[in-house]
Order: sequence, then structure tokens, then C-alpha cells
Amino acid sequence: MPEIAEVARVVHFLRQHLVGKTISKVIAPDDNNVFGKVGTSGPAFVKAVTGKTVVEVGSQGKYFWMVFSSPPHAVMHLGMTGWVQIRGIQTGYTRYIERTKDHKEEWPPKFCRFQLETEGEPKVEVAFTDARRFSRVRLVDCPGEDIRKHSPLVENGPDPVVDTDVFTEDFLRQKMKKRHVPIKALLLDQATVSGIGNWVGDEIMYQAKLHPEQYCDDFDDADISTLYKAIRYVCDIAVEKLGDSDQFPEDWLFKHRWGKGKKDSPTTLPNGDKIIHITVGGRTSCVVPSVQKKRGRTTIDDVKEEESTPPAGETESRFFKGRNKNRNKKQANGDVEADERPNKKAKTMKSKPAKQEEREEEEEEEIPAPKASWKSSKPKKEEKPAEPPSDIGRRRSSRLNRVAA
Repeated sequence: MPEIAEVARVVHFLRQHLVGKTISKVIAPDDNNVFGKVGTSGPAFVKAVTGKTVVEVGSQGKYFWMVFSSPPHAVMHLGMTGWVQIRGIQTGYTRYIERTKDHKEEWPPKFCRFQLETEGEPKVEVAFTDARRFSRVRLVDCPGEDIRKHSPLVENGPDPVVDTDVFTEDFLRQKMKKRHVPIKALLLDQATVSGIGNWVGDEIMYQAKLHPEQYCDDFDDADISTLYKAIRYVCDIAVEKLGDSDQFPEDWLFKHRWGKGKKDSPTTLPNGDKIIHITVGGRTSCVVPSVQKKRGRTTIDDVKEEESTPPAGETESRFFKGRNKNRNKKQANGDVEADERPNKKAKTMKSKPAKQEEREEEEEEEIPAPKASWKSSKPKKEEKPAEPPSDIGRRRSSRLNRVAA
């Protein structure tokens, strides 16, 4: 997912090529995800943007926006795979280029969600692309200078690079002392600090030499000071280099963290320190245990390393991990008794609306256990003993007649 550095890169190119230009043409096919989930539509975007002049481009964490000559203004989020392309300009960062290297060069580019063209010469053509459609494009109707006082920006925390007057060491200390969650989870919470995602969070924890699972309210003042400096250091460098990892310092974890699950990829730092992957707050975290020591309470004392490759001789799919193990256990202990088997949920023909499902989950405890099916509840008929077949209508063998005589 694009984070603070990648968004800074997009903003850099938009400021360089679009500010001061008037938009003469907009193409925005309607999209129920990209536009619809934030209360607008493709046609509404076309109407709002056509003929406007781009006055300013700004960012706050993972959000960025374009302020036009009159409201409404466009506020955007790149989601998982969103990006902004400018015709004839290489806007992509290193990993984005690697990920899209097999795409053919074409205009409009593949997965385009909207296009802009400016009037005059030289004409500038901009495209907002997103393969997975988790990006969001919304219109905010307010004076341009007040855009950060409106949703969604107002609900987000300060940007550690832009809002240095708000994001101070004391601000971080107060946030950490008020919560009781793993520190990595706190850093990923956009309501606390804007722009820190998975790789930035891991880099911060590595540079601070702190363990991501330690509870945020269990750090002393010295550790909080170290963490604050690491946040500023990592975010400042990442933004300054516009997310270009080729220019990141060689001692950054970023340079060596991408080997998980890849054949023949290194699982150690150049000095031999082992890199492991654990789950913190539902997200995979990259950790160097020899550097990042636990010095306080953590969610679990002994974190299990996530296996990047299956053990030797194991061929089961990673999507069904553990099922073969259970099957072997059953074979060793005999058949499992019926009482120990989990009840299967009844299948339905149609999926229920999400709200209805949530409501039913909340009421689940109040609903009595379902009765046995009508098949199992019917009394079984008494089985009559089998009667020997009648000889009537059958021709008896002549051999049997001779034996009877």
C-alpha cells in the first residue's frame, strides 16, 4: 500500500506539472467503489472538475488533494494499488515499476479510473489508475484553505513531516500512555499519526531498536524519545527521497525485508542477523530479534516465527495449513466421537445482506440451539424379520424334486 513517501511522490509530480493549469477535459467512468463508496460518482466528478484551475496540491499522511479555483475540491486516497500517471513522465517509484513492468505502455493506461487534460500547450495528461479499486476519490465542498478542517482529513492524526508543530515528542508520549495496544498497532492507527503504514512502521521500530509487540504504555521516557526521533528520521528521509528505495540508506531494513516466501531470497541482514516475520495487530511485521529486544510487556512472550516455506516433505497447501496434521491425529487415535465433532452450519441458497448478518451475529447467543432435523426426529419404523421367499409362481428345479423323493 502506498504510504507517506509514495503519496509525497505523487504530490511532487502534480505540483510540478498541474498547478496553475486549467483542466479542459475530464473522463471519469462511474465506479461504485472508487467514487460511490465516498458519496460521489464519475459524472459528478467530471462536472465538478472540468474548466477549473488547479490552485494547490497538498497531502496529509496517505491522503492528498487538489484545490481548484472554486469548490468542490478533490481529496484522494491511493488504497492498495492506486497511482497517478502523467503521460511522458516516469512517476513510478522503484517497487511500483517492478510490479507493473509486464504492463504494456499505453494511454490511457490500464485500470484508469479518471483522466485529466489541460488546455494550452504543452498539454498535460494525467491518469489516476487502480487495479484493485480500493482507492477513493471524493469531492469536498468547502473553501480551499479549510480543506483539512473537513472529513476525511479532520479525523486523521498529524502528518509527522508536514505537521511538525503538532507532532511533538510530548504529543507522542501522551498518545502512548493513553492506549494499551502493541506499539506497531498504535503507529498504524491513522487517527494517531497519519501516513505510517506497514513498511514505514517496521523501519521505525528497527531504527529505534524496539520490539513492535511491546505495549505502547510500557515504554519509559528514554524509549519514547528514541521512538520519536526514529519516526521523524525515517519519515523525513523517505519523503525527501520521494519513496525511491534506491536512494534509501544502505543500513535500512527496507533493503533486505522483501525475501519472505521467495525462493533463494536472503533471510538475514548482510551481517548475518536473522530476519523473521511475525503478526502484530493483524499485520505481518518484519523483525530482527537480535536488534529489537523485548524490554517490557508484550502481547505474547514468545512470538512464533511465520514460516516462509513449508517443512521438508510437507506438500499441503498453505491455504489448508494444519488439516493434514489433524487427519493424521485422527488416524492415530481412531475415529473421533460424534460429540467431539464441530457442528456444521446449514447452507443457504442466498447470501444475506451484511447488516442482517451482523444483526444475527449479535443475537446469536439469545437464540436457542436448533432442533434436530425432521429426518432425525421421526421415530424409526420397526423392522420386520425377513420372510423366506414364497414358492408360489416359481418352477421348482427337477433336481430338488428328485432329492426330496
